[in-house]
Amino acid sequence: MALSGNVVVAQGGGPTAVINESLVGVVLESRKFAQIKRVYGAVGGVRGIIGEEFLDLTQETTHNLEEVAKTPSSALLSTRDKPDEQYCKHIFEVFRAHDVRYFFYIGGNDSVGTVDIVNNYARLEGYDFRAIHIPKTIDNDIVHNDHTPGYGSAAKFVAQSFIGLNLDNRALPGVHIGVVMGRHSGFLTASSVLAKKYPDDGPHLVYLPERAFELDKFASDVKKVYDKYGRCVVAVSEGIADKDGIPIAQKLGNVERDAYGNVFLSNAELGDLLANHIKRLLKIERVRADTFGYLQRSFGLCISEVDQHEAREAGEKAAQFAIWHDIDGSITLNRIGDYAIDYGIRKLGEVSNRTRTMDEKFINGEGNHVTESFKNYVRPLVGSNLKQGQRLIAPPVKKIIGQNMKALQL
Repeated sequence: MALSGNVVVAQGGGPTAVINESLVGVVLESRKFAQIKRVYGAVGGVRGIIGEEFLDLTQETTHNLEEVAKTPSSALLSTRDKPDEQYCKHIFEVFRAHDVRYFFYIGGNDSVGTVDIVNNYARLEGYDFRAIHIPKTIDNDIVHNDHTPGYGSAAKFVAQSFIGLNLDNRALPGVHIGVVMGRHSGFLTASSVLAKKYPDDGPHLVYLPERAFELDKFASDVKKVYDKYGRCVVAVSEGIADKDGIPIAQKLGNVERDAYGNVFLSNAELGDLLANHIKRLLKIERVRADTFGYLQRSFGLCISEVDQHEAREAGEKAAQFAIWHDIDGSITLNRIGDYAIDYGIRKLGEVSNRTRTMDEKFINGEGNHVTESFKNYVRPLVGSNLKQGQRLIAPPVKKIIGQNMKALQL
């Protein structure tokens, strides 16, 4: 007999540009099933559940839901709360009171753990319901997935941003360092190479958390590029760490941590540290650093249509697995053929508390760039209309006076 009751859907962790596609996928698909009485949206993640902060999405119009789906960031708002046993007890008091039998949580690695904790508590309490984790993360670091919704759009943003950094650096040469999100996985930083067109285009160097970072080697790499091109563009993950696994950003001094123990990395200090190191050692006058920070998460003007489509289907499949097939787990996306997606489901315990990192074949031998294999992997994910810079190709005019411009004191 089909499990009858209400649905709760929530969003957790950092937002993405397509997370609302998954939300709308859950809502619209759930509303098709006769055994679903109401579909509630928890405002503010699991914190919204214990506070009974619900929206009745059963009464939301399909038109408005579709408009919300196209809107970046978390429409239901979010949280980084990590439920413990007492927290879960409050959750189930609310679930029982509202006859909630299906729980869908859209989030990243930490959110898998939340769903697993809630689901285990349900078993202990003998409470019959289904819990599904729907993946989203711009870090692309959830195991058992080829990639995760949210990554493709963020990768497109990073690639497009480095076009601008490269062109700016070519106009006014120097060293420019772009710090990109990525705590343990370098997928997002690696996407910076995607729009390179000419041999001397940046980023010329790419540093990822998967390889130990050495300041002296970094300076040596920059010098080689600068000596060759007279400029250097660098893409670096915020989570780069030394040979002992200690994040370079953490070695700067005082650090803040979230409820999961994660060090807050998205600040400007890492970029400033690297820029100052290059200035001091190489005596290059023009050295700049930018930290992309939260810009890359929910930027709405270069969303990948592939990412949108897959985020929607992930939400739809979650509802089908839980309501139709009566199972719990974490939705997975895996590539088949030239490019198609097979949506599956794994047990929560197989996904929770694990982190996916980049394959060795994606990183070059020097550990300071990516390979063609990575470019082939990521290209389909960013969709169409990836812009590239164009240069003037007109021939130079022959000098008449022969004045040596280098001698001018501008």
